[in-house]
Amino acid sequence: SFFYSIAIKTEWITVLISKFAAINSGLMRDFNFSKYNKILGWGVFLIGIITYALTVEPTASFWDAGEYISTSSKLEIGHPPGAPLYQMLGAFFSIFSPDPAHVALAVNFMSCLASAFTVMFMFWSIGLLLKKLIKRPNEELTPANKWALLSASFIGATSYIYTDSFWFNAVEAEVYAMATFILAIMFYLALLWERDMFKRGATAGLSLSVLS
Repeated sequence: SFFYSIAIKTEWITVLISKFAAINSGLMRDFNFSKYNKILGWGVFLIGIITYALTVEPTASFWDAGEYISTSSKLEIGHPPGAPLYQMLGAFFSIFSPDPAHVALAVNFMSCLASAFTVMFMFWSIGLLLKKLIKRPNEELTPANKWALLSASFIGATSYIYTDSFWFNAVEAEVYAMATFILAIMFYLALLWERDMFKRGATAGLSLSVLS
């Protein structure tokens, strides 16, 4: 009976392994890279915005943050050379503060949002760069390569969320978070244009990049 029970358990293990292998084979065969690329990109954004929202400065911090909060909320002129786009966006965010005591928090949260979008575009940019390194001319990526590409992009983008300088600027009213966000969009658009430069409509993407 002992050897019979061992045989039964071995048979069940073999069946489970074969079923797992079949499921894994199906996932690899029907792998939709574009779908998972979008899902993981927004997942990185979600991780970033939760992290920064939980650690955002509730009021003014050191250096220029207090000035940017006051000039943004009242649409006044800051120190040269000025930051009109930042101050207009800050004025928009300050509208959502329930009372004057929460204006600083609202403007600080703008940096949280900009930084979360930055790491999302970084995820997609890393993916485009790695695809250039992995993919050979006239060859399609294998499912294993696609999983490796998504994993590397996810690790790189989420690691950047917790870097010291970036996290420091992501939770206070400073221009650096917004500047990094604009730079991330520009870099991503440039990679898209380089990928599709010979396709129809690529000129429109380049024009948008130049205007930005």
